[in-house]
Amino acid sequence: MPNRTKTDFQILVGLKIRAIRKSKGLSQKEVGDRAELIDTYVGSVERGERNVSLQSLDKIAVALGVSPEELFQFHDLDVEENLHEKKQIVEAHKALMLTRNIREIKMVHRIAKDILDTIDAEKSNE
Repeated sequence: MPNRTKTDFQILVGLKIRAIRKSKGLSQKEVGDRAELIDTYVGSVERGERNVSLQSLDKIAVALGVSPEELFQFHDLDVEENLHEKKQIVEAHKALMLTRNIREIKMVHRIAKDILDTIDAEKSNE
């Protein structure tokens, strides 16, 4: 998958979808089945990796049993601090990597990617 830049808005929408899904006790697969979308697609939307279409958002809202506008109500999410903290950690990681040679950077990247792929695979089975 090509490296895509996530926007804060994509992340917020994804976090909101995940929060609603979990509050209803649904798995990504159940939401995907109800919305006629692939569960890995639902997962990528939740992670803010997709520039999701309005049509897909509507399908997800229907699958979750909420109105589409509820997907854009972020007041109940405690994400502002989380986004700021994530950005700080990424910057700290970047500073660490800049002191390493390219071979070491590639090794850390491969290991991190493997770990994240494993985490994503486990999440898609929830």
